[in-house]
Amino acid sequence: MGNYLVIGGSSGIGKSVCEHLSKTHSVFATYNEQETQDSKINYQKYDVLDDASTIDDIPEELDGIVYCPGSISLKPFARIPAEAFLEDYKLNVLGAIKSVQAVLPNLKKSKSASIVFFSTVAVQTGMGFHSIVASSKGAIEGLTKALSAELAPHIRVNCIAPSLTNTPLASGLLSSEEKIAASAKRHPLQRIGESKDIANAVDFLLNDSSSWITGQIIAVDGGMGSIRMI
Repeated sequence: MGNYLVIGGSSGIGKSVCEHLSKTHSVFATYNEQETQDSKINYQKYDVLDDASTIDDIPEELDGIVYCPGSISLKPFARIPAEAFLEDYKLNVLGAIKSVQAVLPNLKKSKSASIVFFSTVAVQTGMGFHSIVASSKGAIEGLTKALSAELAPHIRVNCIAPSLTNTPLASGLLSSEEKIAASAKRHPLQRIGESKDIANAVDFLLNDSSSWITGQIIAVDGGMGSIRMI
């Protein structure tokens, strides 16, 4: 049994990760606006964008952290103000940096700690209207590589790059059966991702089954990033 912290564990992928891990581990999670309670999960309020907000209720020894907050803002590049890129960067990158720095002493006390970030298939596969999210998540992929080198051999750092996943965050893109079907057809596996698909990958990267894996960007994307059907 390990001690794991999930930043942004109140909905979507974060909630699925919490539920999956809590079956066999002690899970500590944060929420921001959506107050959350669960008898199996230790929730606390934490705002990644507020410098005054801190992570307090965690064990002295932490075996892993998963940073889940993210955004999906798809707009034509010419109509995006520069400030929008900065705001997205703050959430996706600076929030992750702040959170990991806050618990790094706890991670260093574990014999085998792991950090998991999230990117997107749009970083390695150019997609129109994805300039905001691809920019910030591209920075996350760079952070993954740099931290994995700096924190080795005691802390592993990896990143999952999903395609479109059926979560509240993506609800605007999957608001009808027609949109869901159209998105599914774009993937070689002919379906969109579910939260449990990502949670399974997170579990693997946190546990000792992946003890010889670090510095990797793992595509969990239904084949979209690497396969072209003919």
